[in-house]
Amino acid sequence: MTTKPDTDPREAEIETLRRRVAELEHELAEQARRSARIVAESQEKLYWLERWGVGLDRVMRRPGAGLALEAARRARAVVRALKRFKRRLRGS
Repeated sequence: MTTKPDTDPREAEIETLRRRVAELEHELAEQARRSARIVAESQEKLYWLERWGVGLDRVMRRPGAGLALEAARRARAVVRALKRFKRRLRGS
């Protein structure tokens, strides 16, 4: 009398593949959520630029546009640092 093993190697492989498919589906859903968020943020920025009549192509063609953009980035960094400092002072 021959006994059949409790686990079939093919069933174990199928279960492993099912787990991997579930992981990949989860990763795909996360990537879709991140992409949707980025698209929404971009659409909002575009909306306001168009509403204010700002043509980025026209603005960036002007001399000194790169320097102005870098200055704005640095100014934002300073403002963020000051806000962090303010929060830290309030938290103590």
